[in-house]
Amino acid sequence: MSHWLISGGSALAGTVSVQGSKNAALPILAATLLIEEPIELKNCPVIRDTENMLRILRSLGCTVKREADALVVDSRTANRFVLPTALSGELRSSIFLLGSVLSRFGAADAPYPGGCEIGNRPIDLHLRGLRALNASITEEGGRIRCAGSLTGATVDLGYPSVGATENIMLAACRAAGTTTIRNAACEPEIVDLQNFLCACGFRVQGAGTPTVVIDGVKQGHGTSYRIMPDRIVTGTYLLLGAITGGDVTVTGAQAETVNPLLMKLSECGCLVTARDGSVRVKAPKRPRAVGFTETRPYPGFPTDLQPQLFALLSVAEGTSVVTENVFESRFRHAQELRKMGAENRILDRTAIITGVEKLHGACVTAHDLRGGAALALAGLFAEGETQILHAERIERGYERMDSVIALLGGTVTRKEESIGE
Repeated sequence: MSHWLISGGSALAGTVSVQGSKNAALPILAATLLIEEPIELKNCPVIRDTENMLRILRSLGCTVKREADALVVDSRTANRFVLPTALSGELRSSIFLLGSVLSRFGAADAPYPGGCEIGNRPIDLHLRGLRALNASITEEGGRIRCAGSLTGATVDLGYPSVGATENIMLAACRAAGTTTIRNAACEPEIVDLQNFLCACGFRVQGAGTPTVVIDGVKQGHGTSYRIMPDRIVTGTYLLLGAITGGDVTVTGAQAETVNPLLMKLSECGCLVTARDGSVRVKAPKRPRAVGFTETRPYPGFPTDLQPQLFALLSVAEGTSVVTENVFESRFRHAQELRKMGAENRILDRTAIITGVEKLHGACVTAHDLRGGAALALAGLFAEGETQILHAERIERGYERMDSVIALLGGTVTRKEESIGE
């Protein structure tokens, strides 16, 4: 278990580079099981979630070699279709392996996935899609057991779920015939998955639109692929500058993928400059409230940046309203921010935030990945010292975030504590 001690009060300034995308890397790692040749992946973030996924792949028999942010996955030696309970229980994205393991072995046995407790995230859309592809599925004893020879089909998603879209894409790549996914999610990470699959010789088109079409092929081939930059990390680091009244530039970024946040930052009074491969935010001494924000599937405002924007609005001049439409339990950071002097009220899925001029350091808990990042932002603004308990949850998605903060002039001290201490 990790704790962070953050000293606030300094305006952060400087230039940092963004890591590879967590939400692109995880389904791409799952996809390596489809290719019985070595795969080289570049710009793969060194974070808890990707390391957990690599441990799962090793448990299935894959060979993995990593050097910094580059790694080689060789699934030729994969020989097991039963996902380990302990590892899969820690990682929501282990569900992606259902489609690829089933496609590879004709069977898959997995526990229900874990991950952050941010609300109900049913996997019925995943299972319904796999059943449409001719999979036989039973759920018993806390496990999901799939079997069958997959065939193409038309899958209509009742909701544009990112995970279900990606899982069905993976399952369909080697299925006989053509699969069409309707009402597919349109997130950039799905486009990155498509680009990777096409680089491996699979036939996928339409990612980034509501209709994705996959023509099944028997076998793909090895490739070298660079994972896209992480848009949520990009946004979080820009918000580091915004909340502290600083001046932060993020390089290696794709500005178009964070447009909804850039618009909010402009409304807050920040000067936003987007150039090819970089985004800069120069913040006023105190931001303005932005009125109304609601999270939506892409290209709407991302739920994964809602907690961090919430932290910024907590110190803005005026009152802001934030509605969370994706996850019903994604306001757990609100009560932690109140410990620091923030003023907010939660009414079902809507938060009413009255900005305050000052926050004070406190002992708070990171209940989930993005909520933990929001507390780090608030701690950097607050007077005094903030202690964040369970900061290892932040490390699920941010590569050395404490070092990035230090590079920008902030102060974070890490304290490791064994369970039971």
